[in-house]
Amino acid sequence: MAAPKATTIDEYISNFPKDVQEILEQLRTTIQEVAPDAKEAISYAIPTFKLNGNLVHFAAFKNHIGFYPTPIGVEEFKEELSAYKEGKGSVQFPINKPMPLDLIARMVKFNIARNLSKVMKKTQAKT
Repeated sequence: MAAPKATTIDEYISNFPKDVQEILEQLRTTIQEVAPDAKEAISYAIPTFKLNGNLVHFAAFKNHIGFYPTPIGVEEFKEELSAYKEGKGSVQFPINKPMPLDLIARMVKFNIARNLSKVMKKTQAKT
């Protein structure tokens, strides 16, 4: 029988071994520090932070942490992410290596600015 789907980030994190929980909490704390007004949610069955739209998602897997800063977010940091496996809008950080929290924080800041810019453009278009 499969584990029930998490409805909160706390529930999601609690489904993993202690060592993975620690990594997920580091990631969560980093995002919270950079985006204190972001709302936590579960979207696509994974932890999500929303601020003027989706900000970032993350998820734990057997050998890596998936981080989803959108395709534009990955492209913006392509050089710094070159050491990691990437997908369209995603990057895989190995569980057995330290999380690049400074890089993650900068990616979140980039997405905050991008989302705010989209909101401003919509607001200007309405006036």
